[in-house]
Amino acid sequence: MAEDKIYNCIVLGAGPAGMAASIYLSRYKVEHLIFGEVPGGQVVDAPVVENYPGFTSISGADLAQAFRGQAESYGVKIREEMIGEIHKKDDHFEVKSKKGDLYKAETVILALGARHRLLNVPGEDEFLGKGVSYCAICDAPFFKGKDVAVVGGGNSAVATAIHLASHASKVYIVHRREEYRAQPYEVEKLRSLQNVEEILGNTVKKIQGKNVVERILLAQPYRDKTELSVQGVFVEVGLIPASSIAKALRVKMDEQGYIKINSAMGTSVSGVFAAGDLALIPGAIPLRQVITSAADGARAASAVYQYLHQQHPTPDWG
Repeated sequence: MAEDKIYNCIVLGAGPAGMAASIYLSRYKVEHLIFGEVPGGQVVDAPVVENYPGFTSISGADLAQAFRGQAESYGVKIREEMIGEIHKKDDHFEVKSKKGDLYKAETVILALGARHRLLNVPGEDEFLGKGVSYCAICDAPFFKGKDVAVVGGGNSAVATAIHLASHASKVYIVHRREEYRAQPYEVEKLRSLQNVEEILGNTVKKIQGKNVVERILLAQPYRDKTELSVQGVFVEVGLIPASSIAKALRVKMDEQGYIKINSAMGTSVSGVFAAGDLALIPGAIPLRQVITSAADGARAASAVYQYLHQQHPTPDWG
């Protein structure tokens, strides 16, 4: 099905960046559509969020639901569809969903976020859903009283280990470096837990079992053994920007696949803006947090308003 109507903007992605963009576009009276296969994006997987203003502590799922409720309160319905194609045609952009529906818009905001980076070790694919997981908030209850391993050393890995500690009997956190990349406050919290054991300067080279995960093999001995008995492996080794669909627009990217944007959230293609985890201002600090993604989305919406109104200043609500 193809719509003849041309919207002012189409937002691709319904994580914090996409939701914030939609909220601001609605307030600017910019007619738009928003697509997001998983409304909330990566934040849905966060066991707890403690650094978003206004919430001392809130689960990622609840925060995502709050974002969604506010975005939809303006009458915008989030289309939970996968995008198959996007390209520029004459003076507008065309977006085709996997279902084959075609939508048109004057501008596009790319806020597709990122996907989990894989360990790429034997057994990872084989035991996906059978002990291997990328979502602690989804799967932690299945490991009550069991031993599990978390692989990674960033904020997500440490938060996952802390969350799992309230379910599992023992949590091993395996990190290839001798120091974590996570916030010191979170590391202190991790080290206060009695059932968490740190394995630093080491990596997982294989995941083994019969029908489910039974053990991991380490690259270096830990307590004179390279084999560690666990029933679950939670992979938290970073994200890969979900920028593949944007390649059809030929926007400029860096060597890692992040979309290059300027200070006005614009890409190298006129009318295309980017926000959130997949966007990067060259030389800027790459702080990939919920709060920065939401701010990106608001700025991208403001940039769209200015683009549509020939650089007329956006409304300032003080």
